[in-house]
Amino acid sequence: MKTYKNILGSQETTEKAIKMVKDMFQTNLAAQLSLLRVTAPMIVMKGTGLNDDLSGIERPVSFPIKDMGDAGAEVVHSLAKWKRFKLGQMGIPAGRGIYTDMNALRPDEKLDNLHSIYVDQWDWERVIRPQDRTLEHLKAIVRRIYEAIKVTENLIYVEFPKIKPILPETIHFIHSEELRRMYPELTPKERENRIARKYKAVFVIGIGCTLGDGTIHDARAADYDDWSTVNEDGFCGLNGDIIVWNPVLESAFELSSMGIRVSPQSLDYQLDAYGMQYKKELMYHKMLLNGELPQTIGGGVGQSRLCMFLLRKAHIGEIQCSIWPEEERRRCAEMGIELV
Repeated sequence: MKTYKNILGSQETTEKAIKMVKDMFQTNLAAQLSLLRVTAPMIVMKGTGLNDDLSGIERPVSFPIKDMGDAGAEVVHSLAKWKRFKLGQMGIPAGRGIYTDMNALRPDEKLDNLHSIYVDQWDWERVIRPQDRTLEHLKAIVRRIYEAIKVTENLIYVEFPKIKPILPETIHFIHSEELRRMYPELTPKERENRIARKYKAVFVIGIGCTLGDGTIHDARAADYDDWSTVNEDGFCGLNGDIIVWNPVLESAFELSSMGIRVSPQSLDYQLDAYGMQYKKELMYHKMLLNGELPQTIGGGVGQSRLCMFLLRKAHIGEIQCSIWPEEERRRCAEMGIELV
């Protein structure tokens, strides 16, 4: 990263700008995807299968509930599965969906300028028809989300002219296998840097699926995104990540993870592939395997991440209050980064 300068100046101005980003983007996102805002939980019951396992190895914050016979509860990692369950309860029709402010704790995160224990994102989920389980439908939704991001960037420029828009008109699509073939000598993160620098905004398809060399681009849990179904391009995966080029950090910068959710068939396959057959007995997974939940597409857009990018911040701690190691605080102070 080059010498850092806070474009917005005071923390008071930054707080005003953060509120603007959050207010404007969620309004734009809801309009683009026909989403109804709902209230969501911060905790779910352990053993129901509703919590998000992320890549499958992260430990949730858990605790006993005294007034429920010490039954176990967990702080959510995200609401990937809860949203689908909620859509089933609400009976939302195809083409419409829900979104919520999601607040989570991820204590196993490696803490740096991009990652915090505290996670805030707009979690959204939309009902689709069986015939919508296609790559083209996924791309159409990605374009709508990208448009909501671009509109927000332009509105921020009107209010804060020093922050000039930098996003391209369109987002570039590429499969993780295509990316591997282009840069076989690079690591997945290095590939993202290379492609993001070139196109400025990309959607990398097929996160979690097995690539031609037997590796994966990045880990993805077995029970929410469909990363195993072969799409119409002949590659596997109906999911992906929205990645932009961050000029402040001079690196690729993930804003959103999303995808068409598992069908009963792809869930069954993916649980077997991960050796997680035991999950088929959990409440949520039983309902899905029995066809009791709607077909959906969904994901999350990081609130602090989006604010960080649009306001040209170098550290997520300039956007949100969290806990940081002393070494991280010293590093930030040396670089002129003021943590809130």
